Amino acid sequence: MITMLLGEAANFVAYVFAPAALVTPLGALSIIVSAVLAHFMLKERLQGMGVLGCLSCIVGSVVIVIHAPQEHSPSSVEEIWKLATQPAFLGYAAATLSLVLALILHFEPRYGQTNILIYLGVCSLMGSLTVVSIKAIGVAIKLTLEGINQVTYYQTWFFVMVALVCVISQLNYLNKALDTFNTAIVSPIYYVMFTTLTIVASAIMFKVQYPGILVEAVVIP
Repeated sequence: MITMLLGEAANFVAYVFAPAALVTPLGALSIIVSAVLAHFMLKERLQGMGVLGCLSCIVGSVVIVIHAPQEHSPSSVEEIWKLATQPAFLGYAAATLSLVLALILHFEPRYGQTNILIYLGVCSLMGSLTVVSIKAIGVAIKLTLEGINQVTYYQTWFFVMVALVCVISQLNYLNKALDTFNTAIVSPIYYVMFTTLTIVASAIMFKVQYPGILVEAVVIP
């Protein structure tokens, strides 16, 4: 538990200083460690395909890091709020919440115990919103420590509430997935889904620019 908290604290700091689309893929190391520890400590046998999946995660992370995206660094919580309320991201957030409700209310009672994608879908979708909120909170803390108080803005507390709700939901369904399915299978699938959705959310909200690709969004003035 202590090491997990330390790891999440380090992740939080990383999101403040680097693009979310770059930080998230580097979580591949935690996937490898989890799979290896589950193999030796929990006696959950890691099959050949599991090893191949872990290697694929590492290769994918290396490719993303090599082609690191260009991302504008917000200078205030108000600026992040404008990005979060642009039509493109509002559409993404609405679609995400709709899918989460569908998975929880319709698919979980029927297929939750047999289909790993139900629990991990909820985790990954909520996780993409968590990363965006954490980014805003990190910027608020950084600016406040520099003497530019962001605590008085209601947007800061809105992002805090969103982060709390998303994190609690994310952890709840991740624990359900781990209790129901093999850890060596849950970790790589969750990593791929979470990373993909985080990159998509960051690309839409922060207009992340990859080499040869620009994801444009209209920002409300």
